[in-house]
Amino acid sequence: MAVRIDKKIKGYAVVSAEDKAKELAKGDSISRAQAEADLPSADVIQMHERIERPEVLIGSTYKIKSPLVEHAMYVTINDIVLNAGTEHELRRPFEVFINSKSMEHFQWIVALTRIMSAVFRKGGDVTFLVEEMKAVFDPKGGYFKAGGVYMPSLVAELGMIIEDHLKSIGMMHDPEMSEAQRALIAEKRRAYEQRSKKNSEVATAGEMGGAMVDVVGDNGADERSEEVIEVTGDGASFPPSASMCHKCSTKALVLMDGCATCLNCGYSKCG
Repeated sequence: MAVRIDKKIKGYAVVSAEDKAKELAKGDSISRAQAEADLPSADVIQMHERIERPEVLIGSTYKIKSPLVEHAMYVTINDIVLNAGTEHELRRPFEVFINSKSMEHFQWIVALTRIMSAVFRKGGDVTFLVEEMKAVFDPKGGYFKAGGVYMPSLVAELGMIIEDHLKSIGMMHDPEMSEAQRALIAEKRRAYEQRSKKNSEVATAGEMGGAMVDVVGDNGADERSEEVIEVTGDGASFPPSASMCHKCSTKALVLMDGCATCLNCGYSKCG
């Protein structure tokens, strides 16, 4: 196709394929920007609320008596009340302090409490701290707290205290146990108590008669010693000779009918 030139040629240049692609891209960006400008836009207002520490905070103090430290530790967790007096009122942890006469753990306790307080003040879902702290194990070995609950470390017990506090203010909830499981646990506890009571009576009668009486248990083994169920702490009454249950980490696992059964959570090795 012939093109007639009516003006004087002052210069010329060869248009390459790259130049054509750049021109097309430039035209597309201009048209896209124009299309976006023509669209209706919403007036979005970014809001930020900075929560200042009130003069007075409500809180709770928990005591830790661990065999790993000489003196007891007192954990204080203070909460802030959001939307007070309304139907949306919430109680959330704001800061944590740990006080003790023991100074050998002072540095890491101060560091831990400051980090935890910063996480609390940041807001959001802070329940992840519980699992992270409960997963800390002491290389020297853990210990049993009152009630026969095994604590893998001192940090893990701090995590359990945080969990109990979050449950008390409604941030965490215990998985509800079914009625059938509750009934099963109650039945197992009654059966074990009756067996222990029977063994105690037989042993007492044997001592009064001046002869040793062999007591045969449900598992067919001889039981010559009296097994007394007593309160071991936290209101839980489990036999002192009970072993630890790997499911609930409580010393409530006893041998019944030849099968290891937990009197706390209902776990049974036989299924």
